[in-house]
Amino acid sequence: MSAVKGSKQYRLEVVPYRPWLRWSRRLLALLIAALAVYAAHWYGTSEALKYQAQALGERDQFEQALSESRAEAEALRQEVANLKLGSQVDKAASEDVRNEVIRLKAEIAELQEDITFYRGLMMPSADKQGLTIGSLNVISTGEERRFNYKLVIQQLATNHKMLSGHVNFTIVGRQGGLPMSLALKDVSDAVSTTDIRLGFRYFQNIEGELVLPVGFEPMRIEIVAKARGSNGATVEKKFGWLVEES
Repeated sequence: MSAVKGSKQYRLEVVPYRPWLRWSRRLLALLIAALAVYAAHWYGTSEALKYQAQALGERDQFEQALSESRAEAEALRQEVANLKLGSQVDKAASEDVRNEVIRLKAEIAELQEDITFYRGLMMPSADKQGLTIGSLNVISTGEERRFNYKLVIQQLATNHKMLSGHVNFTIVGRQGGLPMSLALKDVSDAVSTTDIRLGFRYFQNIEGELVLPVGFEPMRIEIVAKARGSNGATVEKKFGWLVEES
C-alpha cells in the first residue's frame, strides 16, 4: 500500500482476538470495585459502631455522673433543710429562754418593788412619814388612745391609823395646739368625781381604764392627795407621760 505523502504514519500491531480475556478484565475490575466498596462500607460501619459504642459509653458515664450529682445535690439540700430546721429550733428555744429570763427578771423586779413598798410602809424613815403618793403606771392596751392606769396612794407610819381624804388625778396636755387639762373622771368610767375618795390604813389602789380624746396630746399627769383630820396633809407629785407595754 502506498503512503500518502505528508500524513503521519502509525505502527500497526496484530494481536490475537480473545473476547473472553476482555470480559475477564471487566469482571475483575468490577470485582475489585465491589470489594473496594464493601471494604469502605465495612470500614465505615466498623468505625461508626466503634464511635457509637464510645459515645454510648460516654453517655452512660455522663448519666451516672449526673445521677451522682443529683443524689449529692439532694443530700446537700436535705442537709441544708436539716440545718435550717435545727437553726429554727435553736432560735425558738433561745427565744423561749430569753423570754423566760425576761419574765423572771420582771417578776424579781416586781417582787423587789413590793418588798421595798411594804418595807417602806412598815418601817418608814423619819423624813418619810404620813400620806405619800406611791407609784403610777400607765399601760398600753394595744388600742390607740386607750390605756390602763394604776395609782398607789400609801401611808407611811410606824403606827398605822385609818386615813381619809381625797385625791385629784389630772392629765395635762395640748388640744389643737392649746393647753388643756383633763380630770380622770373625764376619760375614765371607773371614776365619777374629780375628788376621788380616799379611805385606807396602809395603801389604796386607784385603777381602771382611760380613753384619751382624739387630737389630745398628753404631756404629764399631776396628782394632788389630801388627808383630813389631825394628821391632815397635802402632797403633790408630777409624772411624765410614760406608757408601758402590756
